Amino acid sequence: MPELRTYIVEDSQVIRDSLIATLEELVPVDVVGTADSESTAVQWLTQAGNDVDLIIVDLFLKQGSGLGVLRAVQTAAQHGTAVVLSNYATSDMRRKCLELGAARVFDKSNDIDALIQYCDRLAAGETGLDALGPAT
Repeated sequence: MPELRTYIVEDSQVIRDSLIATLEELVPVDVVGTADSESTAVQWLTQAGNDVDLIIVDLFLKQGSGLGVLRAVQTAAQHGTAVVLSNYATSDMRRKCLELGAARVFDKSNDIDALIQYCDRLAAGETGLDALGPAT
């Protein structure tokens, strides 16, 4: 199974390190970069040659927000699948993230297993809502 080239946008170093360790241990993921702010993420993700398969975005960042990252990714010529991983996964926020092009929204406290399953299916080449589950 090919590795997913993954970029993580998360402001907490502890959470970012834990997420990287968990993903790299359990699914075929290669974390190729990280950012803790909107501007750093947007700069890297919109730069030519920085192609990724998966972008995992937190909503609250040191500077800016994950919504700004989603907007930039949505308009970029090349980008991977964007998903949101946040403690603020309310119904309204989920709807807004999906409108901005996020494929899925995961709650940090309840959906880590679902994120791992999603990544595993994405790495296996499964596509479509049936393969990846509902977009909620």
